[in-house]
Amino acid sequence: MTERITIIDFVEKYTREFATHTFLREKVNNQWIETTFEQTRLEAYRIGAGLMQLGLQKGDRMALLSEGRNLWVIGELGILYAGGVNVPLSIKLEESNDLIFRLQHSDSRFVMVSGSQLPKIRSIIAGLPNIEKVIVFDEQAAYEEKEIYIGEVQALGDKFLQEHAAEFEARYCSIGPDDYANISYTSGTTADPKGILLTHRNYTANVEQAHSVIGIDVDDVMLIILPLDHCFAHVAGFYTMMSYGGSIATVPLGKTALATLKNVPMAIAELRPHVMLSVPALARNFRKNIESGVQKKGKTVEKLFNFALNMAISYNKEYYNQGGITQIWKKPLLALFDKIIFKNVRQGLGGRMKFFVGGGALLDIELQRFFYAVGIPMFQGYGLSEATPIICANAPGHCIFGSSGRVVKPLDIKICDEEGNALPHGTKGEIVIRGENVMAGYWKNPTATAETIKDGWLHTGDMGYIPADHPDFLYVTGRFKSLLISSDGEKYSPEGFEDGLTDGSKYIEQVVLHNNQDPYTIVLIVPNKENLKQYAESQKLAPETQEGKIAMLKKIQAEIDSYRKGGANEGIFPERWLPAAVAVLPEAFTEQNHMVNSTMKIVRGKVEKFYADRIAYAYTPEGKNLLNEKNLAAL
Repeated sequence: MTERITIIDFVEKYTREFATHTFLREKVNNQWIETTFEQTRLEAYRIGAGLMQLGLQKGDRMALLSEGRNLWVIGELGILYAGGVNVPLSIKLEESNDLIFRLQHSDSRFVMVSGSQLPKIRSIIAGLPNIEKVIVFDEQAAYEEKEIYIGEVQALGDKFLQEHAAEFEARYCSIGPDDYANISYTSGTTADPKGILLTHRNYTANVEQAHSVIGIDVDDVMLIILPLDHCFAHVAGFYTMMSYGGSIATVPLGKTALATLKNVPMAIAELRPHVMLSVPALARNFRKNIESGVQKKGKTVEKLFNFALNMAISYNKEYYNQGGITQIWKKPLLALFDKIIFKNVRQGLGGRMKFFVGGGALLDIELQRFFYAVGIPMFQGYGLSEATPIICANAPGHCIFGSSGRVVKPLDIKICDEEGNALPHGTKGEIVIRGENVMAGYWKNPTATAETIKDGWLHTGDMGYIPADHPDFLYVTGRFKSLLISSDGEKYSPEGFEDGLTDGSKYIEQVVLHNNQDPYTIVLIVPNKENLKQYAESQKLAPETQEGKIAMLKKIQAEIDSYRKGGANEGIFPERWLPAAVAVLPEAFTEQNHMVNSTMKIVRGKVEKFYADRIAYAYTPEGKNLLNEKNLAAL
């Protein structure tokens, strides 16, 4: 049996094994600063000892609210070395009640916070009497009551290590594999957020499991774009890269969230990463940037690019079955295209990218085909925070496009029906797993824990199947618990159609299907107004006129109808699932209006609640008419 090590054991092992290699990269004053594995551990000692000096006891909870940066990583390690439990908070939490709930519910005694997030804590601290210290990562002109600069904590740590080194070592050596390391809160889209309890062994086990499906080379650089509080970036990024002797870098902070996002291309160009973690929304943006860059080079280049792309896609098939005797003639042509076209495309992503790992949502197969064709494979993975989070992943040499990848080992997995009965291979049902990566439960919520973990098995709430011909692979097909239900009781998953429509149409940005035992399905659509205006103009119509808007609405309808009989996408989805009414919306789903979460997934419940009136209207004779006043007004 594998040794059940703690995160402390893990960090001690790998920071010594790769002591002189670079682990952290961060841009400070326009220069990338490198921190070695050894320095990372020693800095964690300083913060951990400083927290002990401040009175942090073993098992105490401590919140961390910061953008991705070195101090996020070192801060968490400091908390863990002191025997504390990290409560990572999303910087996307704007509403004070969201922060107050998590800080109160977790019983946090301390908060670590970046300078840019400090105003959020200051605005609510009066209502949080249990918070004893607020440790600030960035120097302030003045500090309010309870606030202390991280430099002071480090100085306290230095003194504590000089005078009480044995006490500090005794503290971190006393930590066991089943001690809590983290309380990671769900987004709370349908009720109060749940605090996912993850133990030290949950983390170390999941990294060991990850090694069974994917590999990274020593000194490979990963640019972490996703927030570090998210379990995917936390484990697949931070801890997995540490175990391989790789390096992680974070995106430089801008003055606003948008400014930080604009720093991503700069960071890619300067770091030239070997691997990145992505979510479908980011991947689509990368693809659009590549395609727009090609278009700017003129029609001839665009035609050549599309010809080469289509040939590569036809050669690659579903990755595992690429090539073949009838395709041999394409190889020299593809080698030429790679040299004159795709190599230049890859330079836009630094030129060293080996692959992306995609998670956070279902990844469209066309997106996977596109990126593999240009020479930067995007490998779909799947997991959830309650599983710490990695459950399966595709990888170089082991990939089937459309699948979610090979299931990690060791892990028990089965597909169950609504009664919890195991189903045979090839049959869709709920994905249910058992392994050392399964959470300890939900913090202070035994009811939800009992509903989710039954006899040691974690019921994921996601739907999928294990194919009979590739039993090591898992296909995730949507949510098991939030299926749409038609009036006759038939249940179906909306994600495939939603992703297909957004990926397949340049006129449609975001999509939500709705049917809750209603007479027919409707679709809420956020249009790409710029492309629709260009379409109207190509039809010799002014976009702002009634005729122009009618043409744009009919174009949206035509994109949907491509999935009906006689359309280009006929047969992909049963016709009875397709929407009979269209609601065109005036604004996008964003993090600011809380309709998109931190991994850019649309929060279905919040969209349906906000647009309840539009949904009701779509079930009236007037609202079912495509050319209704609300659709016209939205354009």
